[in-house]
Amino acid sequence: MRYPGVCLGILFSCLALLLACSGGGGGGSAVPQNPDHLMGGSIQGTALQLTPTVSTFAGTAGGTNGTGAAARFNAPMGIASDGTYLYVADPTENQIRRIEISTGAVTTLAGTGAQGALDGEGTAATFSSPDGIAFVGANLYVTEVGNNKIRKIVIATGVVTTLAGSGEYGAADGAGLTATFNHPCGITTDGTNLYVTDVYNYKIRQIVIATGMVSSLTGTANTPSTLGVSDGPGSGATFNGVSGITTDGTNLYVADTGNQKIRKIVIATGVVSSFTGAASIASTAGAVDGPSSGATFNFPRGITTDGTNLYVADTSNFKIRMIVIATGVVSSFTGTSDTVGTVGAMDGSAVSATFAAPFDITSDGTNLYIVDMNNDKIRKIVIATGVVSSVTGTADSRSAEGAADGPGAMATFNYPYGITTDGTALYVPDTGNDTIRKIQ
Repeated sequence: MRYPGVCLGILFSCLALLLACSGGGGGGSAVPQNPDHLMGGSIQGTALQLTPTVSTFAGTAGGTNGTGAAARFNAPMGIASDGTYLYVADPTENQIRRIEISTGAVTTLAGTGAQGALDGEGTAATFSSPDGIAFVGANLYVTEVGNNKIRKIVIATGVVTTLAGSGEYGAADGAGLTATFNHPCGITTDGTNLYVTDVYNYKIRQIVIATGMVSSLTGTANTPSTLGVSDGPGSGATFNGVSGITTDGTNLYVADTGNQKIRKIVIATGVVSSFTGAASIASTAGAVDGPSSGATFNFPRGITTDGTNLYVADTSNFKIRMIVIATGVVSSFTGTSDTVGTVGAMDGSAVSATFAAPFDITSDGTNLYIVDMNNDKIRKIVIATGVVSSVTGTADSRSAEGAADGPGAMATFNYPYGITTDGTALYVPDTGNDTIRKIQ
């Protein structure tokens, strides 16, 4: 199986324990008009009415356009939606693809397919391993791990410009093209700024959308941070294997995977705190619930917020955790409190339900939807009751790896990577099958 993209390799190194147990990958999600993409979805606000039935919305292996199954993808990864179209980062093909939701027609919004860093209109532009996508107003913003750049795409015209990044490896702050990155990967937005996980600089970068001005929200300006776990003023804060990132508009919440904790960044000041675990100390992997200072996680990865609670895919604890933002109290939204979950695929009550590598998470405001990657299925949790069900695959059973469409119980996936919604259906990059799958 291919494992495309630099960010995935970075994440694998952070998730060595998970991979040793069962293999796997990562993903991302986004939602219309509030794209807390790539690492962690946001609340959609309208409950989906799913049958559910799974169909191959677009793609088989390759890199050509067409409608539905006639189109070709090559290990698609990042995905975002504006409610009319899906936008897909096709990193192996070095393109941004667009899928019209009403017809399934796939076109290339930008990128020749050749590796490069040229700005230009639509298919005259070139990319190198595009990965994360954020949707803001009439534009897309794309992280490029191969070029160490943040690119802007005007959706109406396909015109590509470089918002930030010279293309060189580095940690320089400054105006647009003078700034440098070292593997920018995850991206989220508050509508005014972009926030990027600059993975090998071990810091979070802030980019003013209107001007392209880049600053180090954490870490020392113009300097890579060292791997660490320091809290405090942004200039001295450090991270270890940051993955999921989401925002409530005032704060950023980051799954600091290697430090086994959730970190909080006050956007206005850059002050970093350990939202869970002891300040400035890496947490020991565990499953302890309760007050935030004593709570532990085991390779947390996906994260989303509804403004009141955070929901975390606690990957190697095989459960979903909830954190009340106002108090920091952590609870096991699924599984038994203070206990590592059992690897499995059981549906039912929150206490009895089991997962196998929950990796990404999004919500419609009423339900959570989880990419349960090592079960090759999509799971649903009713927020009000905690009841878990299998949106795809047979209840209480791991799905066989495959590419079958049809009613949810019969459908199969191969390495589902992320998840998004247009308010009516769910869309999943099925990376191992080179397809985009639709669940409605």
